[in-house]
Formats: sequence, structure tokens, C-alpha cells
Amino acid sequence: MTVRELQDKIIKLKKETNTAVLAHCYQAREICEIADFVGDSYKLSVDAKSVSEENIIFCGVHFMAETAKMLSPQKHVYLSSKHAGCPMAEQMDRDMISAIRAQEPDRTVVAYINTTAALKTVCDVCVTSSSALKIVKALDSDKILFIPDCNLGDYIKKQCPDKDIKLLQGGCPTHARITVNEVVKAKEEHPNALFLVHPECTPKVVELADYVGSTTGIMDYAKKSESKEFIIGTENSIVEHLQYDCPEKSFYPVSRDLVCHNMKLTTLPDVYNTLLAISGEDRDACEILMSDELIAQARKCIDEMIRLGG
Repeated sequence: MTVRELQDKIIKLKKETNTAVLAHCYQAREICEIADFVGDSYKLSVDAKSVSEENIIFCGVHFMAETAKMLSPQKHVYLSSKHAGCPMAEQMDRDMISAIRAQEPDRTVVAYINTTAALKTVCDVCVTSSSALKIVKALDSDKILFIPDCNLGDYIKKQCPDKDIKLLQGGCPTHARITVNEVVKAKEEHPNALFLVHPECTPKVVELADYVGSTTGIMDYAKKSESKEFIIGTENSIVEHLQYDCPEKSFYPVSRDLVCHNMKLTTLPDVYNTLLAISGEDRDACEILMSDELIAQARKCIDEMIRLGG
């Protein structure tokens, strides 16, 4: 089948199986085109609550599908590629953070959404890169433990000097891969381009940016800007999406290595095969199964994120 033929079959199967597809914007273009909702982690968290279909297929990584299940526990939620994990989400666990809480009980635990459901059960509020600053500023507590991404945490800490924010060593290995030398070289090659960067990058890289923001923030900035050239400091799929969305502008990757291999595990045939499994065919499908107790405990910090970040 061609890509277009497969997309048409998926669109037909979605209707027949009463299924909605949620795709993170790091997914390939052909997947985003057949999705009902596309966005960053925060947008998709909000979208998951509004899905009316009986089934949800999440094109992203495991913690994102977990979040969708927590927000729509009555629905069947499937991860399109069962091996799509997130290294950052696995860096810290419940026992580790519980021990720190016991030592410093007056700290509010702010967890980046890139964490497991089990870890979320001992956290007070979740954040995403697009909502972190707003939420941290809105917290009554001035003593905060920000986990797991110390780069995003550093970015927030510098903008909240009135808060005592404790950071731990953790973060996104993909964004942390960008070096200052790569940024300098990209700027030399494209002297008229603005550098747009994700706050998961290291502080020295972030300092070189013309704009710092979430994935959707970067895309919105590039679309609305009067500038015509941009160096993109986030996952390279965003370069491709912006090339489609703004063909009159030029977009350059800051590094050819800025690729999330877990996000790239999902393929269009994965979505198709999951839909076939939902329809009753003998195909593999990765359904997200969580106990009611885990959902109830882990969802509290997600609901608080939506309340404070909305």
C-alpha cells in the first residue's frame, strides 16, 4: 500500500471501531495527518479528557498513554508501539522521591509529566514545558522539589528567584545532546536565522536562544514571526512539520542527532495494526491497563496540573 492508501484505511477503521488517535507532535507527518488530536504533552493531556470515542490510540511514548488512561479510565487506551518508552521517565522512582519527601516534608514535589504513573503517586502537581512556569509561580509553597529534568528546572528556577527550588540530576538525553558548538556553527551557517530552543536543553544552550519555549510554543512562534529563517532547537520532526506549515519560510535543524528514537518507533502500520486488533482481528495491540487505585493516586497531580495550568 501507499502511504495515502494506508491513511485512508486508518480513517475508515477509526470510524468503524469508534477510535480516536492522539499523536504527539514529535511523530512523523503521515501519522499526525490521520490523528484526531496533535500537540505537546500538555495539550494532549487536556484533549484526552474530551475524547468521546470508546477507544484511544496514543502515538507517542508510554507515560503519555498512561496519562490518557488516567484521564479517561473508562476507555480502552492503546500505545501504538509497545516498545516506545522515555528514558527520562525511568530516571527516578517512587522510593527515591518518597525518601527525599521524608527528609524535607515541607517541599512541594513538582513532577515533569515525563514520569511514570507510579512516581506521580508521590508528587503534588505535574507540569509540562508549556505550563511549568505558570504553575510553579501559582503554587502557595516557596519550597519546591522539581523532578526529573534539571535543565527545565534550572530554566524555571532562574525565573522564580523568590522560590527555593531544589533540583536533582536528570533530564532528556535527546535535548541534552545539543552542544554550544553546534549552535554556534548553525548560527554561522544561517546568520539571519532566529534560534528557537526547548528548555530541556542545557542552560548554556538555552542562553543562546532568541526564543525559549515548549514544542508548540516554538511552532507558534515560528508561524507568527515576521522572520523568515529559524534554527530549531528541539526534536527534528518539528523542522519537518514547520516546513509543511510555512513553506514560505526556512527551517534548519541545530543538529542532525536531535532525534528521539523512542518517538520514531511508531509507524503508520503500527496504528493500522492496532485498529485491526480493536476490530477483532488477531493482531498484537498494547493496551494500557492500570488498577483503579493507581489511577486514583496518580491522577491527583495531573488534575492539579490542568487546574493550575488552564
